[in-house]
Amino acid sequence: MQTLQQTFKIEEVEKKDSILEILSDKYCRAILESIMHTPKSAIEITAETSIPMSTVYRRMQSLHDNKLVAISGMITDEGKRLFMYKSKVKGIQSSFNNGKTEVELILN
Repeated sequence: MQTLQQTFKIEEVEKKDSILEILSDKYCRAILESIMHTPKSAIEITAETSIPMSTVYRRMQSLHDNKLVAISGMITDEGKRLFMYKSKVKGIQSSFNNGKTEVELILN
């Protein structure tokens, strides 16, 4: 069975640069991999990846600002807020050819 992948080509230069910067960060890559198939809380991401909690939150802000992560929230039975994070992408393709950079997101 063949499946079609939805892709989105990034046109803005600043956005391309931001995506490539995120792609070069090992913590961002680990976080995206962790939340690709199942939404997780920051605590779960920290436990799974061994990335410090403060780093998870900083990287998550960058991922969210670049629209690579969806955030959903709920209130627990104890009245605490719980945010769940899920990757909006399952892949990022980039190429550099004749001085032109192309970045394409493979949507999740």
